[in-house]
Amino acid sequence: MGEDAVDVVRTALLQALLIALPILGAGLVVGLIISLFQAVTQIQEQTLTFVPKIVVMIVVAVLLLSWITVKMADFAREMFMGLGG
Repeated sequence: MGEDAVDVVRTALLQALLIALPILGAGLVVGLIISLFQAVTQIQEQTLTFVPKIVVMIVVAVLLLSWITVKMADFAREMFMGLGG
């Protein structure tokens, strides 16, 4: 039973990473671009980094919502089918 629990936790963590990776990656790319812009122009405004990253991450999450829903439904289906046997 312990091995099954470890497999379930491992699968859940990998699924969470797979779902979060595109959103976090978009935030990383925007953050790097804005940091480069700040270094070139020497503008050190904190809201200049925070607001665009949040907006881009929300937009990416909304655009990927159907894919995220399918991945989570597939994961839930696999978990429920695994409980039966």
